[in-house]
Amino acid sequence: MNQLGDALARGAGSTFASDDDPELIRGALPFSLKLIESLLAESPRHPGLLLAASSGFTQYAYAFIQQDADEIEDRDLAAANALHDRARRLYLRARDYGLRGIEVRHPYFGKALRQNPTAALRAARSNDVALLYWTAASWGAAISISKDNPDLVADLPMVEALIDRAVALDETFDHGALHVFLISLETARPGGQGDPAARAKRHFERALELSGQNQVAPLVAYAEAVCVKKQDRTQFKSLLDRALAVNPDAAPQSRLVTLVLQRRARWLLGQEEELFVETENEKK
Repeated sequence: MNQLGDALARGAGSTFASDDDPELIRGALPFSLKLIESLLAESPRHPGLLLAASSGFTQYAYAFIQQDADEIEDRDLAAANALHDRARRLYLRARDYGLRGIEVRHPYFGKALRQNPTAALRAARSNDVALLYWTAASWGAAISISKDNPDLVADLPMVEALIDRAVALDETFDHGALHVFLISLETARPGGQGDPAARAKRHFERALELSGQNQVAPLVAYAEAVCVKKQDRTQFKSLLDRALAVNPDAAPQSRLVTLVLQRRARWLLGQEEELFVETENEKK
């Protein structure tokens, strides 16, 4: 059973990530995720399966549930709310798998994290970074669509502690994924030092350095999180146009992510009039 779990944890992610058909993956992922959960029922402390569950549920919820909800919100608010609720539940399931994965090496980590996030994370090491990232990403995503849930929003300091520790241990993880996450987090981080937009820009620039020219994630994240808040319509359009100009086949190992994020880029461009307040100069 453990050997099967090892093989599944190693192989499924890379096979899906290189696919060029997001709708095929939409249909296939639920079976894969339930298979992982079935194997976890037999091997509940398998670190590879726990990581695969955390990352898999996070990506499925973001790419296919939250995005669907965002796209229909203007037309059918009730249906969008139902999809956002479903995405939230999946994100929290992913978070719980991530916490379980960390607890394999660090017993009672979840309890310690709630008591003192900084102290709980001192024991984390570089081989924990993937689980730290996916736990933070899923938790942060749940918070981002739960602004009316103060109990969940109050968990933000734990998300900050997780991602800050991951950056301290290996800031180059997954071609800059930590910095992409921080682009959005810095705009919502309470009590951070200096200008949030300036902090986000530093992470954006570092993410571009680490990811190269064929990754769209930094472009979409900065356009959505920073340009909208600054009401910089020109840069918003420029970054999203750059994202759409990327050839998904230029980086086959991340082809699916590119296609998913290009879908979000197109949706964001379609929301431009709602996202930006028209100035007097633009009216003339």
